[in-house]
Amino acid sequence: MTVQRQLHLNVNVLATGRHNAAWRHPSVSKSVSDIGHFIEIAQTAERGTFDAIFFADHQALDESAAYRPWHSLDPAILIAAISQATTHIGLVATSSTTVDQPYHVARKVATLDHVSHGRMAWNFVTSQQDSIAQNFGYERLPGHADRYRRANEFVDVVVKLWDSWDDEAVVADTQTGQYVDFARVRPIEHRGEFFSVRGALNLPRPPQGRPVLIHAGDSGDSRAIGARFADGIFTVQRTYEEARVFYEDLKSRARGAGRRDGGPLILPGLYPVVAPTEAEALARKAEFDALLDTADELAKLAARYGYPAAKLDLDKPFPDDILGNVGTAATNRGFLENLVRESRRENLTVRQVLGRNPLGGHRLIVGGPEQIADEIQHWFENHAADGFNLNFDAYPSGLALFVDHVVPVLRRRGLFRTAYSGTTLRDHLGLERPANHIRAGGADGLLAAAN
Repeated sequence: MTVQRQLHLNVNVLATGRHNAAWRHPSVSKSVSDIGHFIEIAQTAERGTFDAIFFADHQALDESAAYRPWHSLDPAILIAAISQATTHIGLVATSSTTVDQPYHVARKVATLDHVSHGRMAWNFVTSQQDSIAQNFGYERLPGHADRYRRANEFVDVVVKLWDSWDDEAVVADTQTGQYVDFARVRPIEHRGEFFSVRGALNLPRPPQGRPVLIHAGDSGDSRAIGARFADGIFTVQRTYEEARVFYEDLKSRARGAGRRDGGPLILPGLYPVVAPTEAEALARKAEFDALLDTADELAKLAARYGYPAAKLDLDKPFPDDILGNVGTAATNRGFLENLVRESRRENLTVRQVLGRNPLGGHRLIVGGPEQIADEIQHWFENHAADGFNLNFDAYPSGLALFVDHVVPVLRRRGLFRTAYSGTTLRDHLGLERPANHIRAGGADGLLAAAN
């Protein structure tokens, strides 16, 4: 029997919303630390039967705090609290392979998978700012290639640690007095370029076998590690044509890496501004845009390109030479090039570019429910995406509008679930529970290794 392909929807949670001025609106929370606010977002997403909610992280005081709420709370602790106020929604937390340690991450994420009864995912990143390195004893981050060599080894160790327990290792036999069968638990004995980890993990195998692995990025190294390990890829794709190319490239790389599961789910970022009608959606965007300081937004856009703000005229075309000062190794060069191509293709003025979410990166669409659903369906059915990592202008109102108006349209079209059919994030994503590839037993067990 052929199983119909399932659309996947994830929410990228920012404290107050994707719109830079959302927090200035009287209806929006001003707090970056109100747990009730984040629980309401999670419960709204769960009401819409979303696959998961996602928390990025920045382990330094973000300069953006000068003008908007920022990523402040530790995602793991935040998710632990949210898991107790929800029952089905998946939970994605970010942790860096550059400044953290594999055993710490493996234990933390496995703990959260147990606490949430199998709803956890780890978004592994390599970090991009030296300000993060300077909080962990380094002056600057390692080079790009070094960060990705470390990341490959890091994720490999984490997966081995999750597999260091057999599913049946906890016996809890009250008659014999045996609690753990140490023949079914073994050290991983990892010795590599960056890490030396004996193992085993000090808690049983996670409910999902392995928590879901997510990765974000667009470089060649990022695509390679995503194709090797990731169950899902968060990506910035602003046009359908480029998304199709990215989609096929990742699926092809996964096949080349020997994967037989179809490769990672591709989930481009999307920023929909929705209301019951197109006119109301346009009015909503205009209301939030009116709260922006245009000169400040212009200065920030110019700074990202290393371009003089004085040379940007709001009502003239976005300049063709704006990429000239962007270094080839810039972490966001792919996005900057993408935005320039978009401006040339549509002959956009600087003012129009500012209205396209240029600082947030993800594609912006404004419209009524049917219009938003049309765009999602087109990308999904034509294999430019397996779903979307959704951003909303303000939380929770922007998400609630999508849940109440777009989700019903997607359901009527047979694209999206009407109810959860399982309880784990792997269930939601259509992923099988993986077998233990280093299944413990016999003389290889922990006690034998210790003797």
